[in-house]
Amino acid sequence: TLQRMLPAFSSCCEDLVSRWRTSLGSKGSCELDVWPELKNLTGDVISRTAFSSSHLEGRKIFQLQEEQAERLITNIRGLLIPGYLSLPTKNNRRMHQINKEIESILKNLVGKRIQAMKQGESTKDDLLSLLLESNMRQTDEHGRSSLGMTIEDVIEECKLFYFAGMETTSVLLTWTMILLSMHPEWQDRAREEIMGLFGRNKPEYEGLSRLKTV
Repeated sequence: TLQRMLPAFSSCCEDLVSRWRTSLGSKGSCELDVWPELKNLTGDVISRTAFSSSHLEGRKIFQLQEEQAERLITNIRGLLIPGYLSLPTKNNRRMHQINKEIESILKNLVGKRIQAMKQGESTKDDLLSLLLESNMRQTDEHGRSSLGMTIEDVIEECKLFYFAGMETTSVLLTWTMILLSMHPEWQDRAREEIMGLFGRNKPEYEGLSRLKTV
């Protein structure tokens, strides 16, 4: 599965590096806040690996999920009060609206993908296709849809994929960059290893397992 998703990882990273090179300008250096950049990177990777050609709609989900997380943090104290999220406050109303928007986008994506699969169109190498293929096999083999996931289950899995994957990965990448800036000798070791294994070529899946420092 990871091997099939490697092109999406590579494409997102190339876009990021290209933007950073443009930011360097004629001076060859610049000050850059990497935290939002890496959050956008992980969101883009998740969008592409979860929804493939529909990744632009996936980015919209990423933006909505990010706003939802910020509003949830704002409400953190209120969560100690039973039923607080049901109160018609401005923040709560917006959170409910965001949730409906996310579910509407996901339901539309899932519906279109199911229709395409039923018509025999080739499946995509993404999370959504993997979930739906597995679900259809469970239903077809046993003749009972109760063994498969409902549309609501698939939607919840996609939402969890965003929430769990984006924040943790972007934090890890940011901390890694901080440590590398504090220990430039490890930058040199990592760079030498990558250049020795891949040179100027795109990284291949088979070669990743041979990376020791990285």
